[in-house]
Amino acid sequence: MKRESKSFTDALYAILTAAQRFEGPKYMLSGLSGLAFKFSVHRRLLPMSVTAYGQWGNEHAPAIDNLGIHTAYDGGRTRHSSFEVYQQDTIAWIKQSIDAGVGALYWIPEFGVIHGYDDADKVFYLQDGWSGESQVVLYDNFGINFTSFWYCQVFGNQVEVPLKDAVLESLRLALYDWETPYKTWPDKEIASGRLAYSYLIQALKLGDFDSSGAAYILDSYVYARREIRDYLQEVHQLIPGLDEVHHIYSELADLMTEELAVSLPSFNGTGQLAEHRQASLCAALAKAEALEERAMERVRIVSERYPDRKRSIVPRWGAHSAR
Repeated sequence: MKRESKSFTDALYAILTAAQRFEGPKYMLSGLSGLAFKFSVHRRLLPMSVTAYGQWGNEHAPAIDNLGIHTAYDGGRTRHSSFEVYQQDTIAWIKQSIDAGVGALYWIPEFGVIHGYDDADKVFYLQDGWSGESQVVLYDNFGINFTSFWYCQVFGNQVEVPLKDAVLESLRLALYDWETPYKTWPDKEIASGRLAYSYLIQALKLGDFDSSGAAYILDSYVYARREIRDYLQEVHQLIPGLDEVHHIYSELADLMTEELAVSLPSFNGTGQLAEHRQASLCAALAKAEALEERAMERVRIVSERYPDRKRSIVPRWGAHSAR
């Protein structure tokens, strides 16, 4: 595992490529899963913004489904009285997955890969992506971390999804993310999609924000926009009209890459953004928001040309049915 993209994407890529469930560059996985399009920002630009893009089960299941891969996941709060029961059950199915040659995705935090275990020492072997060295997690400490929640996911067999269908669905996932302002109801401290731009710009203007968080959010945001650009470069010929979306994201990625080259060192150094750089960065972000709005308008037009069975046919157990 190597940290480059969102930590979930990095972990997922390491697991799927090792298990021969995915071929191609990481930006293709990030694009096809829709993960590249996820953008969330805390009002004070806390570092947790980057992984706080919604309820993980709801966010990750459609992403993996679009790859045609069977997946199972679990998670919850470590304070729950049933935690130890779930902990022991999860330990068992992680070991089963590793025995089958497939690693497990694990919240450290952030996300990492469990790739081995030793029953004699009762430990898992874990990679976090920052170092080539493996860490160990005691079975007894599984799921326990400085956050209040735990999460783990494994992956099974795969069916083939036609690339055009997967690309179209990834765009629809992107459009949903763009148009959904809050993914962590009832909490409104974290905004998603287009509203995330407003939170980011407002925090920068007020000056009341976490400087390391700001640097992390901006770096992750720009990396993701470059992933989108590269992804669309690969697939735009599959769907008429997608070339224009690609051009817009290319302009956006170039704009923000250039802006961050001069703005980001301020956060990483003094932690204070010079007044002239603040104005320049906010102006660039406002322009980027307008570009992304244009791109999503084109995505909506492209999407409407094709039937959408996932959203137009209500399944027996619909999204709003009691379960």
